[in-house]
This record gives sequence, C-alpha cells and structure tokens, in this order.
Amino acid sequence: MTSPGSPAAAVDLRQWRGDAQEEEDEEGIDHLDRLPDSVLLVVFNRIGDVKALGRCCVVCRRFHDLVPLVDSVLVRVDCVISDDPSPSPAGGAGADRSRGVFSHLARIVIGGIVKPLQALGHILAPSAAVASNRRSSPSSPSSSPSSSRSSEISHHSPAEVLKNFKEIRRLWIELPAGELGVDDGVLLKWKAEFGSTLDSCVILGASSVLSSSSILPKSSSLNPNPSFQDTCGADDSGSMPDSFYTSGNLKLRVFWTISSLIAASARHYLLQPIIADHEPLERLELTDVDGQGVLTMDRWQLQEFRAKPLSASGSSQRTLVPALSMWLWYAPYLELPGGMVLKGATLVAVRPSQEQGMEVASSGEFGGVVEFSDRCSISSAFEEPYRSAAGMLMKRRTYCLEMNSF
Repeated sequence: MTSPGSPAAAVDLRQWRGDAQEEEDEEGIDHLDRLPDSVLLVVFNRIGDVKALGRCCVVCRRFHDLVPLVDSVLVRVDCVISDDPSPSPAGGAGADRSRGVFSHLARIVIGGIVKPLQALGHILAPSAAVASNRRSSPSSPSSSPSSSRSSEISHHSPAEVLKNFKEIRRLWIELPAGELGVDDGVLLKWKAEFGSTLDSCVILGASSVLSSSSILPKSSSLNPNPSFQDTCGADDSGSMPDSFYTSGNLKLRVFWTISSLIAASARHYLLQPIIADHEPLERLELTDVDGQGVLTMDRWQLQEFRAKPLSASGSSQRTLVPALSMWLWYAPYLELPGGMVLKGATLVAVRPSQEQGMEVASSGEFGGVVEFSDRCSISSAFEEPYRSAAGMLMKRRTYCLEMNSF
C-alpha cells in the first residue's frame, strides 16, 4: 500500500486527475459530429418518414443541411380535407364521355366516388382552399378555445412537404384510407402501373370472405398449396355458371373494375406536381392504409410521364383511361391456404387495347389462354394469401372483354 506523501502516491494522484480530465473532455464531445455525412445520410434514409425527418431538421444546423439530401422518403397522409361537401357536376360530365355498354355503369361509379376523389385532390395538389375558408369564415367571439386551436392547425399537401427535398429517388405516399367504399366483408384490391397513361391494372375481388369451416368441404380440384409452376401454369377449367350473367354478378364485377380504374387514374393525375418537382425520382408508389389500391411508377414510366403530355378526362381531375382489353377469371368459391374462402372470387387483368404485351390465343367467343410470363406478372401483383388466389383463379377459363376509353 502506498503511503500518503510518498512519490508513488503523487504519481497516482496525477494519473487519477488526468483520467478525470479526459472523462470530462469526452462528456463535452458530441460523438455524432465524428460521423461522416455519408453515414448520417444512411441513417436518415433508414428513417424515411417525412415527419421524423422534419424533427431531425431542428436538432442542429448540420442535420438541417443533410436531411434534404435523403433519397428515400415516406409520406403518410393523416387526413383528407375537402372544402366542397357536395358532389361536383364534373363527375357527371366525365361519365357522359363513357361510351358503349359501360356508359350507365360509369355514371353510377363516378357519381358515387367523385366526393372522395375531390377530397384526394386537396391532399395531393397544393390548394389555397383551406386558407380561403379561414379568410371567409372569421371566428366568432363565441367560438370555443378548442375550435380556435383547431383552426390554427396548418395543413400541407405532400407536394408542399416535399418541396425542399431535391434528391429523392424512391418515394412512398400512404393515404389514410382507400377511395372506394365497399360493404363489410367485401374484398376489393387493385394494383395499377402508369407511365403517361395506364400501362396495366390487376383487380382482385370477392363478394364475401368466409372461413372454410362455414361452407361445404373444400374441392379436391384445386391445389391448396400451389407451387410456382402451378401459379404460372394454365389449366382451362371452370366454366362460368349461368347465374353469373342473370343475377347481376357480371354487372357488379364491371362496377368494381371501373371504380378501381377511376381511383387509379385520379391518383395518377394528382401526382403531376410531385413528379415535375423531383427530376431524380426513380420509383414512386402511392398506397393506402386499407391496402385497397397500389399505384406504381418505375424509372422508365416516370421518364415517359415527363416526356409525353398527360391526357386528362374532360373536366374531371383524373387521367384519361384508354380503350382497354380485359381478361376475367371467376370462381363461385375459392379456398386458400390457411382456411380463407373467397365467395364469388374474381380476377381481372387490364391492358390498353393497343398493348401487345399480353397475348391471348382465342379459343371461343369469351375464351383465351394468357401467356406464361403474363400469368406470373399478374399473380405477383398481390401479397399472400391473395397471390395464391390469383394463381388459382388463372387455372380456370379465361374470359375476354373490351372497354371504351373514358
């Protein structure tokens, strides 16, 4: 043991003081300052959410300068704000441009969903509607504190939120809900790809979703665990029952198809300011919390969008849907792996009529055989268990339909 006052004790004291000073110096160091900008950008890209990135901006000046350089951003839209609670006559005008046998159905669909589509415009495109409402409706002295606080909340569209991000390459926008109101128990999902206009759309629907224990024993003709080859292969079976035509089932499926196409074209139209402001953009995906619809655009489709002028559908705020060829598959009951059963399961694949990517060999007035590669791209439009549903439906007979531009 070192005795106090000895030379060794003095050395120990100096060493202890030196360690304590080093600890104090390290406590005053911000270790984030030691990280290079490239590492911080990796972290910010992993964060992605635009609100969280906004909070990072106020931490320090360095973060404020780096955050606008991220290349992957997720925008979650909290709410939809509409300043016009009444349906617009634009919906009727757009519907009048639908031709052929689908004209009446188009009027029904547009009239039913024009209100949410108008509201969608307020969140995807900059608008002064909220500000004008505030100017035209000054708060009265009798207004409650809670109402005055809510009037002070600022609302920004995704285009406004993203205006300071100049290096975005991958962008995801998530809406608070799907545009199409469906009854409880009804399944309706769609995925659309766009360039300057519609490239393709796949729609999966069912009149109800049941459990296998609540219906008849499962059919032995369908493989409950299809392999990749089973999913992409073809097996012409399962003719359409007569009740499909006489009980309104076909009309309902056409209704679903037109509704999904209008919702997809409205989303596409309202992305114009975002695409114009972000030249580096290589991937864009617009989804909703309900998982109802997905619109995607890749690098080449975005380039086409910028190069070719967009065709609007009359006075309605959506992209003109071109003349279409459709392939439809139907099963009265479809049991999926895990015990889920789709009643009235329907799969519809849509391409522009002039598109030659989906070749169909005719085998009758409504029959056809879709090529192997197209079957794989259609089934991959959805996640499980709906991917399996698409593959199982494509094993059945193919029915071909045509639709005019609208």
